[in-house]
Amino acid sequence: MASTFRVQRSSVINAPAQRLFDLISDFRQWQSWSPWEKLDPQMKKNISGSTSGKGSVYEWEGNSKAGKGRMEITDATTPSRVEIKLDFEKPFRANNRTTFTLVPQGNATNVTWTMEGPRSLVMRIMGLFMNMDKMIGKDFEEGFANLRRVAEK
Repeated sequence: MASTFRVQRSSVINAPAQRLFDLISDFRQWQSWSPWEKLDPQMKKNISGSTSGKGSVYEWEGNSKAGKGRMEITDATTPSRVEIKLDFEKPFRANNRTTFTLVPQGNATNVTWTMEGPRSLVMRIMGLFMNMDKMIGKDFEEGFANLRRVAEK
């Protein structure tokens, strides 16, 4: 089994790239569209650093489904790209990179969401029983549906 993983999905959303960029590059906006926000209504969240874009930090700690971790926007190019360093502490340690690429298509935007990183021994063993692409891909698809609902208003 590979020592790295990559999950990627793309979707065309009927909204300008700037509108989508603003929703993605500002962690305060994630509660309106992120598929993981509803995993634990009691989740503790802390947003610090820059208000949005590079240097913005989102830390969370929740139940066993939400886990504990930290995201930091390491690069943000208006309105075409947001890169995030994603570190999980619980339910398992993982250090991944998430990238959103936004390409205008007329009045719409093609958004590509990618998560990649090393596959730890635990993840490789879990991979024998669970398909990371299907598991995370399902969350990406839900996130796109939520992003579409919010951005196309």
